[in-house]
Amino acid sequence: MARRAGALIAAGLAALTLGPVAVVLAQAGRGGVGTADLAALRFTVTQAALSALASTACAVPLARALARRRFAGRRLMITALGAPFLLPVIVAVLGLLAVFGRAGLVNGGLRLLGLAPVSIFGLGGVVLAHIFLNMPLATRMLLQGWQAIPAERLRLAASLDFRPTDFWRHIEAPMLRDVLPGVLLAVFAICLTSFAVVLILGGGPAATTVELAIYQAIRFEFDLPRAATLALMQVGTCGLAVALASFFTTPGGFGAGLDRQADLPAPGGWRQLIDFGAIGLAATFLALPIGAVVLRGVPGLASLPAGVWPGLLTSLLVALCTAPLAVSAALVLALARAHGARWLEPVAMLPMAGSQLVLGTGLFLLVFPFVAPPDMAVPVTILVTAVMALPFAYRILLPEARVLVADYGTLAESLGLCGWAALRLLILPRLRRPLGFALGLTAALAVGDLGVVALFAAEHGATLPLVISRLMAAYRMEAAAAASLLLVIAAFGVFWICDRWGRAGAEL
Repeated sequence: MARRAGALIAAGLAALTLGPVAVVLAQAGRGGVGTADLAALRFTVTQAALSALASTACAVPLARALARRRFAGRRLMITALGAPFLLPVIVAVLGLLAVFGRAGLVNGGLRLLGLAPVSIFGLGGVVLAHIFLNMPLATRMLLQGWQAIPAERLRLAASLDFRPTDFWRHIEAPMLRDVLPGVLLAVFAICLTSFAVVLILGGGPAATTVELAIYQAIRFEFDLPRAATLALMQVGTCGLAVALASFFTTPGGFGAGLDRQADLPAPGGWRQLIDFGAIGLAATFLALPIGAVVLRGVPGLASLPAGVWPGLLTSLLVALCTAPLAVSAALVLALARAHGARWLEPVAMLPMAGSQLVLGTGLFLLVFPFVAPPDMAVPVTILVTAVMALPFAYRILLPEARVLVADYGTLAESLGLCGWAALRLLILPRLRRPLGFALGLTAALAVGDLGVVALFAAEHGATLPLVISRLMAAYRMEAAAAASLLLVIAAFGVFWICDRWGRAGAEL
């Protein structure tokens, strides 16, 4: 039964993912690739490559320092590295503007020193924002590599009296050769589909990504064939990046250990100073933009513009509909995969090969002849956001679903436990913790999403991130900061509620 339900969900997911792409393909036959399109593709690949390299280069010393140093607040900092992933992109950009913008802290300090100010707009600003958003993710992935080194290797290195250079050459460098390619390509694939960052910090036509060009072609030029051609370019580029990332993600490792604990060597002297310097710089870089948003947003909370509250309600509606839809579909796929349906794996990850605006373009072309696109803004946003969030929820649920089927699958079949009874008596009690986390993560991402809604929404029906983007475009920065603070509270609030539900009744 799980396999049949998984097959139905997989068919629907494939239709929702490939159907709009097929519509885009049909429309693209009427258009061609121009010079501006190739320039957008070049900038997309360039900024994604630079962002991936810079994020990973910053993450390596931070992950190494966190892996081998023990200090008060270490666990809290590692946990806090997940905050930028939950932080709405529009809020992160606003925080970076408060620190690095024309009137920001950095330029204020440069003026006091009599130096020329720096500009955050253009390629440099896009890369800086991507470092802020993706360095914590890269750090967590690299930290897992250090933690995966078997304790037996560490004890052998200690018995051989390895110096720090020997430990680097024989232990750490081989691990990084295995892990780094997957981290680089994962961050590269994420940066390829960047929209809100480039929309605000791009700085002009010379800094336009394919994702942003799709938005401009539909929203401002209404050139549907060009938008379709750009969408196909985006699908091809993202598909290649995801395929390469999946190929390089699995590390070779050092072989199995006995799961015993052993600390990494922590040399003193200048190496200790470098480690704590990396931790301090990273903590400052991540905390300043968030702190700036809070400080600038608090005074404006009492006088928020009228459009903020409808936008918040729309964002919460999108989250409340998106999270159950995505997580329930991911649960069915994870259970079917745990029962042996291996072919579901690529289908569940299929949305990663596209982007929100690619799917939005196809749906726009589908609904345009029949209804006004603004009337479909909220339903399309819910549908596309659920499709794009499903791979994340699937990856969270799959390991626990495998354990559930391995431990209780045979017993459940012998008792004839299926359907609603299995969900109520077995699945929910045993999977409540990962379900709560997946619901919270999906809801938080949906609350802060600025993607396909920008194609469809008019003045009415805008989500809170879109309202913030419009406030920033009108240079109402105090109101934008206050609305951003409200958005942060909403995103972390829905995550906390869902995650607490999962942890409160979970069976340990």
